[in-house]
Order: sequence, then structure tokens, then C-alpha cells
Amino acid sequence: MTTTPDEHKANAPRQIRCAVITVSDTRTVETDTGGAEVVRFLTESGHVIVAREIVPDEPARMRPLLESYRDDDQIDVVLMTGGTGISSRDQTYETVTALMTKPLPGYGELFRMLSYQEIGAAAMLSRATGGLMERTVLLTMPGSRAAVQLAMERVILPELSHLVREARR
Repeated sequence: MTTTPDEHKANAPRQIRCAVITVSDTRTVETDTGGAEVVRFLTESGHVIVAREIVPDEPARMRPLLESYRDDDQIDVVLMTGGTGISSRDQTYETVTALMTKPLPGYGELFRMLSYQEIGAAAMLSRATGGLMERTVLLTMPGSRAAVQLAMERVILPELSHLVREARR
């Protein structure tokens, strides 16, 4: 017997336990507008923020943090903002994809398609990516408030519970 996506969503957890990471060399909790937007969207949707961190775009700092979240049974999802560009300093994509056991290429493709509708061809500069680290969902997005709003409203929140349900199976 096959089930539909709507049936999957109906059986998905309602409250997701999330870790939010902002990748930045300069932001603080007070100046981190992108991370604050992620937290706002999650809490307004009834999800729980288990952890919130700001880390520099350095693999040696990001990797152990991501591994600890992957291994924490109290975290279902890690959402990262910032570090997704192509400058020499941007290393988030390489760090994150090295930890993924199951990439979700459709996440980045969908984000860039929707972003293209808003900002045009500059959307190609985003290396937003997503996948699973074992059974933990990991999604990245650019750090601007507009990009966070787009990702959260149009891509992440509509499928977050469904993603967690499938990751746990």
C-alpha cells in the first residue's frame, strides 16, 4: 500500500527540536538578523530551539559542532544561515557536504529556483544545500533576512515535519 505526501505529513511530528547556527566572523546574537529570523519562524510554528550558535566560517570550528548536534538525540534538525556564497572565505558548503550521509539536492535546487524569481541570475551564487547527517536533517541558507524568509516560508517550514518523519524511518 502506498501513501501520499499528505498522509506522511499527517503522521509527522508536530514539534521539531532544532539547532540554529549562524556562520559569521562578525555577527553577535544582538546583530544576527538572519539567525533571529530563523528562530522567529521556528518558534512561531511551534518548534523548539534546543541550541543556537554563532561560529566563524572555519571547518575546524563548524565540523565538531555539527557532529555534536548529529549525535545529540535531542536535536532533529540543524538549520544554518550564512557562509553559502563563493568568496574565498566561504567554506560552509564544503564542510557541510562532507558530513552528509544522504544529500537532498532538491532543497538547494528549489531554493535557487525561488530565489531566481526574486533576484534573478544572482541566485546562482548561492550554495544553499541540504541533506541528512545520519538521521539529523541539515539545511543551509544564505544569511540575509530576505533569503532566510524565502527559505523558511517557501521551502523549509512547509516540509520540516515531513523531513524529520522520513529521516527517522
